[in-house]
Amino acid sequence: MKKIEAVYRDILYSAMEEKKYVLTQLELSKKLDLSLSIVNSAVKKLKLIGAVKLNQRSFQIIDLRKILYYWASIRNLKKDVILSLRVEAPVREIERILPNIIFTAYSAYKYKFDDVPADYSEIYAYADEEELKIIKERLSKFKLGSDKNNIPNLFFLKKDVLIDLYKEIPICQIFVDLWNLNQWYAKDFINALEKRIDMDGEG
Repeated sequence: MKKIEAVYRDILYSAMEEKKYVLTQLELSKKLDLSLSIVNSAVKKLKLIGAVKLNQRSFQIIDLRKILYYWASIRNLKKDVILSLRVEAPVREIERILPNIIFTAYSAYKYKFDDVPADYSEIYAYADEEELKIIKERLSKFKLGSDKNNIPNLFFLKKDVLIDLYKEIPICQIFVDLWNLNQWYAKDFINALEKRIDMDGEG
């Protein structure tokens, strides 16, 4: 994930989960340990699409929906895949044996809201190199890659260090990751998530 996307994620997290609509570029720079130029570039793009209003020492979120959809449109989830494989086991069983990692997309929605808008057959999660070692060890008891087309059903995305700033995966991250999936049921999850979050809130 690009550094500028971490800025969008934190802006969205502040508004959607902390109900904080007025931020400063300096506080974002310090919190994310990113240069002011990266933060400034991100905020400028949001100003151009009318999603934020710049004040003298801060900026105000005025269209949360635009920020969310803009990030979703530039997110390249496939580029972040570092491991994909086929595991011959039910989704729930695979989820259960994975270490304490950060699920996203379908699994994240399920664990966050204790609900599934549709059945799903793929698992997406963020992991680092150390976690991947544990994962491969735990998966060794399953039959791997025996599907005739060897179509993967388990995907691991490169974990960015900044995601650890949050106690659990931000709702906006779940949304943009779902937006980038092409399975037919991704739309069901997106529609359900849109109903659960207040995207009309403004500062």
